[in-house]
Parts: sequence; structure tokens; C-alpha cells
Amino acid sequence: MNNYLTRFTSPIKSLLASAIFAIACYAAPAQTNNPQPADFVNPFLGTDFFGHTFPGASLPYAMVHVSPDVGTEGWTYCAGYIYQSNSIIGFSHTHWSGVGMVNGGEVLLMPIVNTELQILPGTKENPDSGYRSRYSHEEESASPGYYSVMLKDYDIKAELTATRRAGFHRYTFPASKNAHIILDLGHQIGTNYSEENSELKITDNNRIEGKKAAGLGQVYFVAEFSKPFKYYGTFDASYVTPESGASLFPYKNAEAGQKVGAFASFDTQAGEQILVKVGISYTSVEGARKNLEAEIPDWDFEKVKNEARTTWNHELSKIKIDGATADQKETFYSALYHSFLAQYISQDVDGKHRGSDGQIHTADGFDFYGSFSCWDTYRSQHPLLTLTAPEHVNDFIRSIEAKVQNFKWLPAQHFLNVFGEGMVGDHLIPVIVDAYMKGFRDYDVELLYKAMRTKALERPKPPVNEKMGRAGLEYYLELGYTPVDRVTEAVPNTLELAYDDWCIAQLAKELGKDDNYQLFMQRAGNYAKLWDAQTRFMRPKKVDGTWLEALGTNEQKIVTEGDHSYYKYFDPLLVGRRPNRHYTESNAWQYIWSVQHDVQGLINLFGSQEAFTAKLDTFFSMSPLITPPKYVGVVGTIGQYVHGNQPSHHVAYLYNYAGQPWKTQERVRQVCEELYRPGPGGLCGNEDMGSLSSWYVLSAMGLYAVTPGLPVYAIGSPLFGEATLQTGKNKTFTIKAENQSKENKYIQSATLNDEDFNRTWISHEEIGNGGELIFQMGPTPNKKWGTGANAAPPSMSKSN
Repeated sequence: MNNYLTRFTSPIKSLLASAIFAIACYAAPAQTNNPQPADFVNPFLGTDFFGHTFPGASLPYAMVHVSPDVGTEGWTYCAGYIYQSNSIIGFSHTHWSGVGMVNGGEVLLMPIVNTELQILPGTKENPDSGYRSRYSHEEESASPGYYSVMLKDYDIKAELTATRRAGFHRYTFPASKNAHIILDLGHQIGTNYSEENSELKITDNNRIEGKKAAGLGQVYFVAEFSKPFKYYGTFDASYVTPESGASLFPYKNAEAGQKVGAFASFDTQAGEQILVKVGISYTSVEGARKNLEAEIPDWDFEKVKNEARTTWNHELSKIKIDGATADQKETFYSALYHSFLAQYISQDVDGKHRGSDGQIHTADGFDFYGSFSCWDTYRSQHPLLTLTAPEHVNDFIRSIEAKVQNFKWLPAQHFLNVFGEGMVGDHLIPVIVDAYMKGFRDYDVELLYKAMRTKALERPKPPVNEKMGRAGLEYYLELGYTPVDRVTEAVPNTLELAYDDWCIAQLAKELGKDDNYQLFMQRAGNYAKLWDAQTRFMRPKKVDGTWLEALGTNEQKIVTEGDHSYYKYFDPLLVGRRPNRHYTESNAWQYIWSVQHDVQGLINLFGSQEAFTAKLDTFFSMSPLITPPKYVGVVGTIGQYVHGNQPSHHVAYLYNYAGQPWKTQERVRQVCEELYRPGPGGLCGNEDMGSLSSWYVLSAMGLYAVTPGLPVYAIGSPLFGEATLQTGKNKTFTIKAENQSKENKYIQSATLNDEDFNRTWISHEEIGNGGELIFQMGPTPNKKWGTGANAAPPSMSKSN
């Protein structure tokens, strides 16, 4: 069963501890007689390949995500854990769910039993060279809010649970005179090192506190131990004393440096448990202490574990599914779990948080969210949360409001308030506008609108960095597009800014700003300036208005002009590499469809619905191969459709706009069934802070938000016999798919609250009001359903 099992090397064995652990693992599924949603979640789903999820313990909307780290260097270890590993470095408290950013892993603990006190982790090739330990998946388990593993080299059972701001460790030791717990502040995921020193101090013979200097800021911590230290000390792995030739400093109660840490030593009896609870904060040690005292005031590990499970069951119960297989339940509830996991609070229990200006502020009456991976999450994760987590939506927007107040500028994608316009577009705008259009309005919308408008019209002024502005804005304002010989990823930059401007226009209209509405609606049509009618692609255009020359028989080259470089020739199958590429992580085939706000306008450019759907058909049926070099994001392919990356996510739903909704039903069902699977390898690409998972949750119910900012959802093909959504205010909305099966994926007819329903979209208001949407399913398309007047989802343009 475990292909990665390696030899025992530890001289210390405890058959009793191993037997207890095995019984506990075997007993875990006993709850299936009366299963709760948490029973269907597999936290290991997405930990294999490049899903970049982690299996450790956390709560929804939390600050702490305590999880095992098995590696730290390279893109493979973005989350610190991959299922193919066979040794564990330790357990750290910060992890990102499925990002392509190699970061996190702050404040690592590792229990060991060894006569030699090692302060380096060692290598995965030779675990004996450090304090890491081998482990087996047969002795590893995880469920929402809980993780456990047997550390084979030390015969220690490690268990983790968590509250929102604190991690709780329980280590069951063998009998030993040489039991230790290492706290390593030099450990981190990735190489984004801080120039500042980490610091720690040891107090009261059972507490270690300090700060980890990390690339995205300071992580403060307080770690309390349930047992007094027998011995203690510090270490500095980057320094060897000339006198002793060692890096240990016994009984030294403070340390500072880049790779410092501490150790605590104990005498233990067989089966003795030592608990460690760790509070963290982004403001101060005092903040970490308050968080710990408020959330884990005692030493009851089982209580915290059970409360975590109860919390998860409450969240996961917001959608109930019936008529699903065991594999589908695992896939669905694991996706819902990852969707709820992916938004992270950053404030202490007293509301204090570090603002965008680097100062300490207080969130009064709301949770402050410090990170928005919005290029990924605006498409499906945020729209899903407007349905499943309405109590949190205003807090998301109030957090953005606070950032604007502190930073004096509207950010785009960022983590822990460290702003970097690393992705194209300006996609906090659709997050805000989508929430506003759906009735979430407990924030200063005028402040946010002003920030949107300013950013759309002006370059930032000091002290805001020039790089925080929209890429190529001066060209976009003058030409209506961003030119390939001046701006990196110029085509998607134009398309996505046009969509963002459409979102601003919708908000302007709601606020009665008619002149602004007209201005931004005009700019929303800028995507058409890159339409090449001859090739029928959104094609790179130069600053002089000419198309980038086609590759033809030429050999591809890179042109460098000043500090800008780009591929010389247009090749629809080329993804390429930054900073030279024309499209963001995609090619021309994949980006032609990125006109979410005006699909009818795109159809008009093609000249007919038939020409549009013919291009779509080719897109899904052609070879998945791209022009070299290969790109790691081109995964989860159906033709040139790439589900492993976000720009393709809405494309299967576009047949709804072109009079062929049965093809949407077919393709959406294909993606759900082929590209989402149970087990560690169940994700086809980066989870990207809930984006892949939220796509599945929505699509499995039969819905998708093609155009965030427009409060409607496109209809796909429901995967289950029944899905019931808790919409708030004691109302439910149920989607039934009668006669649904793997073969019966086509909608024959539908009713909404007993009235005939013959359109391929439904409004957010209709769902929120509660009721019942019933589909009759069949094995062959009904080409009349969803094709009448007003059957297509709304679009900016009218049909020609």
C-alpha cells in the first residue's frame, strides 16, 4: 500500500505506542453509521502532483494552518508537503492552500528522541543527517481540524489540531532520557528570506516566545509546553563557535539571527504525552499571547479537536448532496472544505492587525483579511462564498476598504498586505462589484468607487510605488489597448482591464454616476481592438497599430527594446515564458474567450453563433500540445481547454450564449468527471486558494458565475440527484436532477418553483429567495431547451 516505506533506523521502538496509534487510525471511520459532512473530506486530496494543498489542521477563515513540512525548496513544495514524500522535517504554523508561491512554513516544531541533539533538518535523501524523521502513509491520518502521524525514527506519535489563531500539538513519546522538542526559526518554505533577524527568548521553564522574520513580514509567536523543561537552550545553525566547534548554547535564554532556534529536553515514560500550544500574530508577541490565552486557555486537546470538527461540520453542512457516489462525496466535500479554507484572517482577537502602511490598526466589528489571490479567486471562489458564506462577504470588502484607507490606493493581488501587481488585471474590482450587486453593502462604497476610478485613470503618486498602477495604463488610455512591444502579457492585460472597466461601469450606474457609467462602458469594449478577423484570435498589436507578425515559417526570436522583451512572432499555440510572453500562463486559443462581460459581443465579432461554436468545438477537440517550451500550467486538458489554469474556467459555459446549451452540459460534465477525482492526486492543477475547488462545487450543483459583477449564474449539468443550499434567513434552495446518471447528463426540461424554466441562467436573488429548481435529465440532448428568447445569460452587447 505504501510505495515509499523505508527502513527503520531508530534504536528506540515502542510496540505499545504503535499499537495504540494503529487502533486509533482504524477506529476513526466508526462515525460512518451516521456520517457527517466532515467524514467525507479528505485533506490529502490535492497533495500529490501540483495541487499544492496541505493535509494539516486548520479552521475555516483562520490565521493558523499547522501542517507537516517535508520539503522547502522549489515549486514542488509550495505548501511544504507532497504525498510522494517519506520523511517529515517538522510541523509549522503557516501554509498557503494551493498557490504557486513558495512561501510560509513559519515557527516549526519537531519532537525527537536522540542522544545527539541535531539542529539541522537533514535531507530527504539522508534523513539521518538531521532531525527529520521517516514516516509511512499507513500511519498517517487527517480529517478537518486534525492531523496525526507516527514519526518512525523516534517512535513518536504527533497529533495536531487548531483554533483560528493557535496550533495545538500533542506528542506521545516512548520511554527515554533523551526526548527533545526542537523549535526552528530558521525553517521556512522557499527562499524569500528577510534581511531582519528572527528572535526568541525562553521564560518560566515552559515557554518560548519571539518572532520569525519572514519574507512577507514578521510572524510573532508564543509557545507554551505542558511539561517543565529538564534542559533547555538555543542554537544558531549559521554559526559555529571556534571554542567548541558547535552551534548549541545550553541554558541560554535568548537568541537572535537568521537561522536560530531553541530546544527543550525531557525525561519521558512510555506513552507519556507532552503538549505544546502555539499562538501566532502579525502584530506582536503580546498579540500572540492574547490569541493563545483566548483560544486555548487550558490543555484539553480533545476539546479543541472536537470543537474544530464541530466548526467544520457546521460550515460543510451549508450544502447537502444526495444521489452521489462515495467518490463523488469525497470529491465534493473536499472541494467545499478547500473553498472554505482559502480565505485567511490576519487580525488578533482584539482586532489589531498590521495595515498596508506597516502600522498597527484595529478592525472594529469585522474580521480583517490580509491576503487576496484575486486573479484566481474572483472567478469562482468569491462568487461561491456569496452563496455559502454570506456572513463573511462584507468582511472581505471591509478589509479591502481598510487597505485603501491605509495604503491610499486600491491594490490588486497580494498576500499579507505585501502588494505586488504580479498578475494582469485589477481584480479586486470584480470582487467588490459582485458583492455590491448581490446586496452586500456594509462598507463605504463611495470610498471604494473613488479608488477604482482613480486607479483606472491615473498613475499612482508617491509614496505609492509606480509599479502598483495598472500595467501599460498610458497606452490603454491613449490607444484603447496595451501594445505587445511595450507591455508584458499585453493581450490579456487589455482584455482583463476591459472587463474590470465594465465592472466599474456597473457600480457607477448603481451609484447614479451616469457620466462615469458611459465612460467605462465605452472602455469595456476595448477588447475588440485586439480582435483579428482574419485569424479569429485576440492578437498582439504593436504601439503603431500593426499586428505582430505571424510566425509562419520563421524561427521564433525574442526582441529586446530597453527593459522590455517579447516574442517576435505571433503563434496561437505559444505560451512561452515571462517576461517575453504575449498571454498570461496561456496562449491565444485559451485567451480568445476572456470576454466574460460581453460574450454576445464576441459572438458578433465571429459573425454568427455557428462560427463561434465551431471555434469552440475545435478548441475542445484539437490536440492539447502547445508550441515549445512546455509550460507546467498546461494540465487538465481537453483539447486546448486547460482546466489546470484559470483563464479556461468559464469557457465550457459559453455554448449557453450561442444557442447550444447541450454542449455546455456535455463539456461541464466531462470536466467534473474526468478532471476531479478522489485521493491525493485528485486535482489537475494548482488549487490556487480555492479556485479549482470552488469551480467544482458550483459546477457539480449545476451553476457557474461566468461574469462576476453580474448577479446571475449560468446553468450547466447537475452532477447529483439533489443538492440543497442553505441560503440564510432560514431558507433553502434545492436543485434536483431527476433521472440523473452518468449517461443522463442532458437537460430535457426544468421548473423553478413549479413554473416552467427554459433559460440557461438563474439570478442570485432567485437562489437567495429559496425554492426548488428541478431538472429532468436524459441521455440525448433536447436542443429546444434553453434556446428561446432571453434564454441566454445577459451580455453587454445585443445580437447583430
